[in-house]
Amino acid sequence: MPQLDTSTWFITILSMTMTLFIVFQLKISKHLFPWNPEPKSMMALKQSSPWEKKWTKIYSPLSLPLQ
Repeated sequence: MPQLDTSTWFITILSMTMTLFIVFQLKISKHLFPWNPEPKSMMALKQSSPWEKKWTKIYSPLSLPLQ
C-alpha cells in the first residue's frame, strides 16, 4: 500500500486559512455601522390600532354549543 503524501498539507491549510481570513475581512469591511447608536424611545413607537378599542372574541367551532 502506498503511503499518503502529507508534504503539501501545511501549505494547503495555511493558504486556506489566510484566504478565509481575507474573504471575511472584505465582507465585514463592506458593512456600514452607525457612529453613535442611541436607544430609541419605546413610548414614541406606540401606535393606536382599531382593534385595541373594542373587545373581540374568536369562537372556535368546537366550543360552540351543539345544535
